[in-house]
Amino acid sequence: MKKKQYVLIFFILSIAWIFGTNYLLNLYAPSEFVAIIEHTKEILYVLLAGWFFYFFISKMEELSASRKEEERLSTLINSMVDFVNFKDGEGRWIQANDFGLKLFDIENVDYRGKKDSELAEYSNYFSDALRYCEISDEEAWKAGGIIRVEEVLPQPDGTNKTFDTIKVPLFNDDGSRQGLVIIGRDITERKNVETLLEESRQQYRSLFEYSLDIVSMLDLNGTITNLNPQFEKITGFSKEEFIGKNLADLLPDSQRQMILDKVASVVENHCPQMFELELLHKNGKPLIFQSTSLPIIVNDKIAGIICNSRDITELRQTEERLRRTDKLSVVGELSASVAHEIRNPLTSLKGLVQLLQMEDEKHQLYYQIMIDELNRINHIVSELLLLAKPQQIKYTEADIQVILHDVISLLKSEASLHNIQIEFQVQSHPVMIECEPNQLKQLFINIVKNAIEASSAGDVVGITLQSHDNKVTVMVKDEGVGISKELLERIGEPFYSSKEKGTGLGMTVSFKIVQSHNGTIKFKSEPDIGTEVVVQLPIKHGDKVNGLQGKKNGSSLVSQSKSGQ
Repeated sequence: MKKKQYVLIFFILSIAWIFGTNYLLNLYAPSEFVAIIEHTKEILYVLLAGWFFYFFISKMEELSASRKEEERLSTLINSMVDFVNFKDGEGRWIQANDFGLKLFDIENVDYRGKKDSELAEYSNYFSDALRYCEISDEEAWKAGGIIRVEEVLPQPDGTNKTFDTIKVPLFNDDGSRQGLVIIGRDITERKNVETLLEESRQQYRSLFEYSLDIVSMLDLNGTITNLNPQFEKITGFSKEEFIGKNLADLLPDSQRQMILDKVASVVENHCPQMFELELLHKNGKPLIFQSTSLPIIVNDKIAGIICNSRDITELRQTEERLRRTDKLSVVGELSASVAHEIRNPLTSLKGLVQLLQMEDEKHQLYYQIMIDELNRINHIVSELLLLAKPQQIKYTEADIQVILHDVISLLKSEASLHNIQIEFQVQSHPVMIECEPNQLKQLFINIVKNAIEASSAGDVVGITLQSHDNKVTVMVKDEGVGISKELLERIGEPFYSSKEKGTGLGMTVSFKIVQSHNGTIKFKSEPDIGTEVVVQLPIKHGDKVNGLQGKKNGSSLVSQSKSGQ
C-alpha cells in the first residue's frame, strides 16, 4: 500500500475512535465502567496509534527494502549482456532486462503479467519468435530440470542471431509450477568464428585428402603423424605402415643425412626446403619425388612440418630419354662428318693389304690380322652410318622364326667354339610380322652374341618365341655373368661399353631398331645369375606397344645386354 493510503486509514480510525468512544460514554453514563473507560480511552488511543505507526513504519521499511532489492536486481540484470527473463508458473512475464525488451522490440510495452503470445501482438517482426517461446518453455517444464538450447532469431536486416539459452523451471513443494528463469547469451560472433574455422578446416581437409601429391605431416622429432590417401595410391603402402615411424628409419642411406639436414633447417630457420627423394614402390619399382617441406606455425611457434611430395619419376625418365636422344644426335652429326671420310681410305688400305697377302706368303698371319682389323673398322663405320641419319625403312611381311633361324645359323659356330649351346623353341606355325628383316636380324645378332660372350663353357642360351595380343615376344636368356647395377645405369649410351674392344654402339643401334619398329626391349638381370632380354614387337606396323622399358636388378629398365657392348 502507498503512504497516502496508510495516512487516510489512520485519520478515519482516529475519527471513528473519538466519536465512537464519546457515543458509548454518553449512552451508558453514569456508571462505574464508563468512568474507567473515560479515564483510559486516551491511553488506549495512544497505544493503538503507536501500534498503527509501528505497523506503518515496518511496512514502509519492508517496501523500501523490497524496492531496493528490486532496484538492485533490475540494475544487475540490466547490466548483463545476456537476455534475462523471469516468468511465473503460467508463463506470464514478471521481469525482463532492457536487453531482452530491445531484442524483441517491446521496450515501450507494459509487459508485466502478459504471456509471450500476448506480447506478440505488440511486435511487428518478432511475433512468430515470441509465440515460439511458449513452445520452447513448455519443453523446459516437461524436462523437469535445466535445459540448454541454441535458438536462432532472424533479424530485420536479413541476418540471424544465435542465442545459447538456459531455461530453469522452478516448482512448488506440491509439484506445481512456480516460475521460469530464462537466460540467453548472444553467441552469433562465436558461431560465425566456428563456421569460418570449420570452413577453413574443411578446405584444409580437402587440400590434404584430395591433393594429387603425397602430403605428409611430421612432428618436431621427425616422426610421421599423418599421410594423405595419395600416399597409398602412389607407393602401394598403406598409411598405417608408415604413420608413427621416424623419417630417419625410412630413408635410403645415400640420402638420409642430406634430407635430415633439410628437415632440421626447416625447424631451425622456419623456412621451406626443397629436395629430391628416391623411394621404392611396394612392388620394388624405384620412385623419384620432388619434395617441399614447410613449417607448421601455431601461435608464432613451430609445431611440426608438412611435406608435399610430387612424383616426378616419369619426368626424370623422359629427361633421361631426351638426354640419350641428344647424345644420339651428337653421334649422328659426328658420324655424318667422319664415316664417309674413313671409308674411302679404308677401302684402299684393305685392297693393298689383300694384294700384299697374295704376293707375300711369309707374312700371311700379319696380313690376316690387318684385314680382320680393317673389317672391324668397316663394321664400326657401318654402325656410325646407321646412326648418322634416319633410315628409310621398307616394311615387308616376314616370318620372325626364319629371321631367328638365320641368326642362330650365323652364331652357331661361335657358340660351339666356346662350348655353349643355343636352344630355340620353335613354333608349330609361321609367325608373320611387318618388319624390316635385315634390321631385325642385326638386332637379334647383337642380343644373342652378347649372351654367348657373357656365358661360360657348358652354359645354355635359350631363345623362345611367343605370339599373343597382336604382338610377338622374343626372349633371350643366358646363365652368364649378369649385369651390374652401375652398368645398368648407363646402358645404351653411345661409346660406353664394358668390353675391352667394345664401341658401345651395338646396343644403341639395337634400341634404335626396336624403336623404329614401335617395340619395347626389357632387361631382367642379376650379377652371377644371368640375364633375360625380352623384345616385344607389334605384328602390324601400325600397332604400338609401350615404349622402351626395363628393370634394374630384376626390375624393368632400358638397357644393353650383360656383356656391355
